[in-house]
Amino acid sequence: MSEATLDGRGRLTLPKEVRERYGEHYRIVQLHDGIKLIPIEDDPLDALRSEFADVEKTAAELRQRARDGAIDEAGR
Repeated sequence: MSEATLDGRGRLTLPKEVRERYGEHYRIVQLHDGIKLIPIEDDPLDALRSEFADVEKTAAELRQRARDGAIDEAGR
């Protein structure tokens, strides 16, 4: 874990290791006991394409599977 301090203008500088690993753009989420920084990809659509590159089903097939699962779970 690292530490960072706000400067006089309220800016926070993340350690170099963090920037190199996660990038330079973040979404700030306020929690009840603090904040969370969530990295934002430079091209979010490219990130999604990479994440699901090995999925061989179409979107329609995935939706149908999700519907079927929800119906089964609800107790047809």
